[in-house]
Amino acid sequence: MTSTIKYEGNLRTTMTHLKSGQTVTTDAPVDNHGKGEAFSPTDLFSTAWASCMVTTMAIAAENRDWIIEGTYAEVTKIMSADLPRRIIGTDMTIYMGENQYTDEQKTILERSARTCPISKSVHPDVVEKIVFIWK
Repeated sequence: MTSTIKYEGNLRTTMTHLKSGQTVTTDAPVDNHGKGEAFSPTDLFSTAWASCMVTTMAIAAENRDWIIEGTYAEVTKIMSADLPRRIIGTDMTIYMGENQYTDEQKTILERSARTCPISKSVHPDVVEKIVFIWK
């Protein structure tokens, strides 16, 4: 078992990662009857997707003794206007650290991001827009 989720009432859950004991709270978003005081489950999905990309790039970099510290991502989740509500896309911008990257490094890191486990698990109808900013 990976985690547990407890419904707290008022459209809020507390998720617990069993191995570490870390917790995350979610709230329903304001546009879906919630207070929006924490990540919504769909926020977490899009955020986890970007985190998966950065993590997969870090693994590829570490395996080659490259440094990507200072890399960060910004993500915007795009929801459908129609019912049923669903994520129809994500806009992600990945800002690479201050290092100088060769064309080969850029290709390997971008390919790593685009083939992270979440990217390979998402339905093809979900539009994935990714921009890399190389400083």
